[in-house]
Amino acid sequence: MKITLKDGSVKEYEGSRSVLDIAKDISEGLARAATSAKVNGDIVDLRREISEDCELELLTFDSDEGKGAFWHTTSHIMAQAVKRLYPETKLAIGPSIDNGFYYDLDRETPFVAEDLEKIEAEMKKIVKEDLSIERFTKSREDAIAYFKENGEPYKVELVEDLPEGEEISFYRQGEFVDLCAGPHLMSTKNVKAVKLTSLAGAYWRGSEKNKMLTRIYGISYPKKAELEEYLNRLEEAKKRDHRKLGRELGLFMMCDEGPGFPFFLPKGMVLKNTLMEYWRELHKRNGYVEISTPIILSRHLWENSGHWDHYKDNMYTTVIDEEDYAVKPMNCPGGMLVYKSEPRSYKDLPLRAGEIGLVHRHEKSGALHGLFRVRCFNQDDAHIFMMPEQIRDEIKGVARLIDEVYSLFGFKYHVELSTRPEDSMGSDEDWEMATEGLRGALDDLGLDYVVNEGDGAFYGPKIDFHLEDSIGRTWQCGTIQLDMQMPQRFDLEYTGADGEKHRPIMIHRVAFGSIERFIGILIEHFAGAFPTWLAPVQVKVLPISEKHLDYGKKVLKELEAAGIRAEIDERAEKIGYKIREAQMNKIPYMLVVGAKEEEQELVAVRSRFAGDEGQKGIPEFIGAVKEEIASKKQR
Repeated sequence: MKITLKDGSVKEYEGSRSVLDIAKDISEGLARAATSAKVNGDIVDLRREISEDCELELLTFDSDEGKGAFWHTTSHIMAQAVKRLYPETKLAIGPSIDNGFYYDLDRETPFVAEDLEKIEAEMKKIVKEDLSIERFTKSREDAIAYFKENGEPYKVELVEDLPEGEEISFYRQGEFVDLCAGPHLMSTKNVKAVKLTSLAGAYWRGSEKNKMLTRIYGISYPKKAELEEYLNRLEEAKKRDHRKLGRELGLFMMCDEGPGFPFFLPKGMVLKNTLMEYWRELHKRNGYVEISTPIILSRHLWENSGHWDHYKDNMYTTVIDEEDYAVKPMNCPGGMLVYKSEPRSYKDLPLRAGEIGLVHRHEKSGALHGLFRVRCFNQDDAHIFMMPEQIRDEIKGVARLIDEVYSLFGFKYHVELSTRPEDSMGSDEDWEMATEGLRGALDDLGLDYVVNEGDGAFYGPKIDFHLEDSIGRTWQCGTIQLDMQMPQRFDLEYTGADGEKHRPIMIHRVAFGSIERFIGILIEHFAGAFPTWLAPVQVKVLPISEKHLDYGKKVLKELEAAGIRAEIDERAEKIGYKIREAQMNKIPYMLVVGAKEEEQELVAVRSRFAGDEGQKGIPEFIGAVKEEIASKKQR
């Protein structure tokens, strides 16, 4: 049989071989590092036997799929430790997630934080035991009987929901057996470093009608140093929590009177407006026009767009003049009406229409999280209406614009191209043209990207931008979606060069995503210490004593006249206290003024970036800061 590896090389073998044997044949080191594999695109165990030609990719902890197998195995180790310590516990589910794993557990006496240390210690014992992990199957009937006999009602329910006649896979490590599709590591010994991080309540199967279980979260790594690095990042993330900093810096607040509806305070509004001014300047430069569409629109519009059938539970509705209306959860349908408001010609295309629109979505209270998950937010949408032959150039234009935004803030990012899903609408030809348009644009720009097969929207393929912040976390913000269906639903047309009516193709795209969420990300990325152009207060004037207050006010007026956002600290406090407080408030520049400065019409400059920068003339300081603000550079 022929085994084609990821690099295109081919290995040939007589008879069947396990994936692990093939890995050892390639490299003993690779075999030790591998956690699982892909065989013809399917993720499998290293114990999987191969008996025919296939494509094989060995997965290590460095890949997302490889991490999944590692963390899934660790969730089983945790469940085994729990059953050893608290045998009366009933097991629900224990998957791997983006950052580690969890297991949902049912115990009469709910778990508390103090239990985690004991469970973790028992997990380390299981790892040292080097338990071999074995896969086996049972029939559906035998699986149900097994779990009933062992008093595991949640597992019984899971098996009962599987189709009749299906063989059910199990994994065994020592005395512990669990229902699982896999894949898993070959042994428990590979999990060198583990930490249980938190616990929370979770309804069985996510339904409020079901019992509340305890969910224990954890993380694990092949090396202790990697775990320590992760835990340090976690501590750093706590210090940067945008909810904490937002409160301390006076940017925004949340109230019980409006859960999920953020209140922006004066300094927060400066930050928000500065971002929106930048957005407007950038889009004007790139040939966009700005529109604004109503927040409330009639039910028939949302039926036409498909939202009433597919998204109604997340929409706020009302009745006006005895007719149903909805508060918009997205801006697109309003943009369709703007396009239809007048006849369009091929000469008008591409038409790029941007909107910072306030949208409302009904999120469950348990999902709300600061500015990251809210019930109302401003979305920086833009819709581009174009002819098929313009797809490639327009996608490139959007990708360049998004790159400019993320580069400005110092974000690295990676790109994913998502292709046609199973439940898609439209013809094969349309999808082929759209997907190749996106792929070609990315290739032309020389952007590396990962293909997510089948993960596009039902109406078209898309490109997602995942940005990385200053402590290595990733966020999905920018997106470019090609849509061939909404122009059809709204009967959009343009007159072509041939004098005939044609259907435009449209792009949905966002750069910030949600302005509110982007602000939350920026707060954590910069730890509240924004670049000078973005800082709500750019300069703080600090008179050494009341005697120098008038001179301080004179300096303040000159700063304000130059368009610099400045404040003065008039309090009768010691200068050291004033400096420390300004530093705590993340002010970029502090101007200390006393007798020497007043006499020579100077300011003593202290910055957040370099500390004491010495005395400077007021015009010199203002010129330097204005240049820094205009260029939007980061010091």
